[in-house]
Amino acid sequence: MNKAFLVLADGSIWEGRFFGHHGETGGEVVFNTGLTGYQEVLTDPSYQGQIVVMTYPLIGNYGINSQDFESLIPHVSGFVIKELSRITSNWRSSGSLDDFLKERGIVGIQGLDTRALTKRIREVGAQPGIITPKISDLEKLRNRAKTVPGLVGRDLVREVTCGSTYPWKDGRWSWQMNTTGGSSAAFVCKSSDQSRFRVAVYDFGLKHNILRNLVSAGCEVTVYPAGTPAEEIMAQDPDGIFLSNGPGDPEGAPYAVENVRKLIGRKPLFGICLGHQLIGLALGYKSFKLKFGHHGSNHPVLNLKTGKVEITSQNHGFAIEIPSSSGGNGGGPASVTHINLNDHTLEGLEHKDLPVFSVQYHPEASPGPHDSGYLFQKFVDLMGKRRQ
Repeated sequence: MNKAFLVLADGSIWEGRFFGHHGETGGEVVFNTGLTGYQEVLTDPSYQGQIVVMTYPLIGNYGINSQDFESLIPHVSGFVIKELSRITSNWRSSGSLDDFLKERGIVGIQGLDTRALTKRIREVGAQPGIITPKISDLEKLRNRAKTVPGLVGRDLVREVTCGSTYPWKDGRWSWQMNTTGGSSAAFVCKSSDQSRFRVAVYDFGLKHNILRNLVSAGCEVTVYPAGTPAEEIMAQDPDGIFLSNGPGDPEGAPYAVENVRKLIGRKPLFGICLGHQLIGLALGYKSFKLKFGHHGSNHPVLNLKTGKVEITSQNHGFAIEIPSSSGGNGGGPASVTHINLNDHTLEGLEHKDLPVFSVQYHPEASPGPHDSGYLFQKFVDLMGKRRQ
């Protein structure tokens, strides 16, 4: 039956069976509440160093396709599900989840009570764990799980950023009927023919759909490695600078914080997820590790400016502290713009005087809802005002 075991640092053991690659792996164990989007989850660089538990019980039913990758390779350390679908059924599917994980060397375990496992993580917090086929020496395994590297203080950005600068041309995916008049349809990636603004994108572990949204909003996009000096970016004289999502602890990348600090006020600045946290640190706020993080595509966030609730896609284990002297909105150089309605953590900042704003969640909606897509237009509007 290819037995497999998930051993957590708290000593608990969860028995299942392998799928995907059969082997041993370790990482911080977190849960994701999305019903769909497992392909995007697997290839999101923000999951570097983590074993992901999917709370939805049946995974793999629509297979894997060539359009929905968020990066070139999967980044999860391991994948935990209740049940792997025996059927792959979708007109875009080019293969099964099981085969994809085998080809990419990603260890998967199924057959666990993922609902009980999720409750355990909620109670004790995200923690190191090991997926293994061997359980002969239980105490030794528990001790090894405790030694799996955590995320605090680690520079995971260096492990996922691009190696060199490159341009990005593709826009958002959209439907297009075939030219013969038939009823079949296909996805096409539309590039913008009217690029009005040149945007420099810092790659801290970015998702491809962020780049597609920038292009579709009218931006000519160039992607830079995470360690690119601020002076090199400014030498290109972009209209705006975008700070991407990425994995782990923002304090583990002090070089990125320093570069952001040098760029604030010089160009319009937009940050998402890790980019938001880097802006927060650069402005003098503090970060902290969440107990079990926010991972999923159904998190409610209150927009304090409009009073509307946005359903958002999220993936982060750290957050920026809300300015304590603000009464909600006025401490330090930035205003609080968004609040998470599940735990009241900070979800958005906007500088009071300079063209700088950021959100903790993912407005690119991949996977997830489109409620927050307006933020890309907000970035474009800031660049337009700067030109006037």
